[in-house]
Amino acid sequence: ELAFHLEDSASFRAFARLPLSWSPQKSALQKTISAIRPETWEEINRVLLSSARQAKLEDGAVVRLDSTVTSALMHEPSDSSLLWDAVRVMVRLLKRADVLIGGTSMAWRDHCRAAKKRARKIQFTRGRPNRVQLYRELIAITRATLAYLEQASERLAVASTPSIALWQVQVRHYRPLVERIIRQSERRVLAGEPVPADEKLVSLFEEHADIIVKGSRDTEYGHKLNLTTGRSGMILDLMIEAGNPADSDRLLPMLLRHIALYGQAPRQAAADGGFATRANLATAKAWGVCDMAFHKKAGLRIEDMVRSKWVYRKLRNFRAGIEAGISCLKRAYGLARCTWRGLDHFKTYVWSSVVAYNLVIFTRLKPT
Repeated sequence: ELAFHLEDSASFRAFARLPLSWSPQKSALQKTISAIRPETWEEINRVLLSSARQAKLEDGAVVRLDSTVTSALMHEPSDSSLLWDAVRVMVRLLKRADVLIGGTSMAWRDHCRAAKKRARKIQFTRGRPNRVQLYRELIAITRATLAYLEQASERLAVASTPSIALWQVQVRHYRPLVERIIRQSERRVLAGEPVPADEKLVSLFEEHADIIVKGSRDTEYGHKLNLTTGRSGMILDLMIEAGNPADSDRLLPMLLRHIALYGQAPRQAAADGGFATRANLATAKAWGVCDMAFHKKAGLRIEDMVRSKWVYRKLRNFRAGIEAGISCLKRAYGLARCTWRGLDHFKTYVWSSVVAYNLVIFTRLKPT
C-alpha cells in the first residue's frame, strides 16, 4: 500500500522527501524497513506511548495480557523434507564451487533427483519398515553430498577472494545445520527415539523457529508473543519469547516491564486463565495491583482476586477485547506470519507491525 500511494501521490512523495520523478518499489521499501533494528522499533513505540500519555489517551492504569503466535516463513516440517532441503542447498553450493574453481571441475555427483524421489516416496508410503528403508537411503545420500561439500571447502581453502570467502561463510552456516538434521533423523526414525521439542530443528532456513502448541490446537512454527494492551487498545508492551514457556511463567516479567515503563504497577489487570497461579496473584498484589482478574479462576476465589464480583465481571469482559486486537494485528497488519527471513528480521517485522497498529489507533483517538 505504501509503494502504491508513494507512486500515486505527489504530496505523499513530498512528505517522504522523495524526488517528484521517482517512487520506490515495494521490494526497496521492504529492504529499507527491515534494516531498522527491533530495539529501534521498540523505542519508537515507547515514544508513541509517551505521546499518548501526554494526550491523556492511555495512562497504563488498566491493562490486559494475552499471548499469541506468529509463524515463521517456512513449510510444514518433516524429517524427509528437511533432508531433501539439505541436499538441494548443498548441491547449489557445489555448483557455485565449480564456478569459483574455474577450469578444473571437482569430482562430485548431483543427488538432487534421487533425494527428491525418496522424499516424495516417503510421503506416500505406508508402514514403518518401508519408510525406514527409504530414510536410510535418503540419509546416505545426504551424508554423501555433505562429504562432497567438505572436499570442496578444503580445496577452496587455499584461495582467498571475496567470492570464495562469501561461499565459505555459507558453508560454515549450513554444515552444522545439515549435521543436526541428519542426527535428529537418525534418532527419530532409525532409532525410534523421541527428540525433545527444544532440540529439534524444524527448518534449514529459519533455524530460530520454535515449535509452539497452544492448548489442543494445531502445532505452529515460529515464536510466541506476549502482549500487554491498555484501555485505548494500543499495544503497551510486547515480548518475543524463546521456546514455548508457560503463560504462568511470563505474567510477572510482563508486569515488571510495565512498572519499568510507567513507573508504577497498573491499578487493575486482566489476563487469560493460563497466567493464573496463586503465587502470581500474591506477587501482583504485593507489587501494587489492586484488582488482578484471570479469565479462568483456576482454583482462586474471586474475593482474593478483586474487590467484588461486579469488578471481576467487568475486568473479564475487558480482557476479551484483546482478542479483537490480536485478530486485527494478524489480519490487517500481517502478524499471522512473518514474511522476512532470520531472527532479527522476524523481531523487526513484529515490532513494525505493532508500531503501525498503534499509530492508526493513536490517530483515531487523538482529538483534532
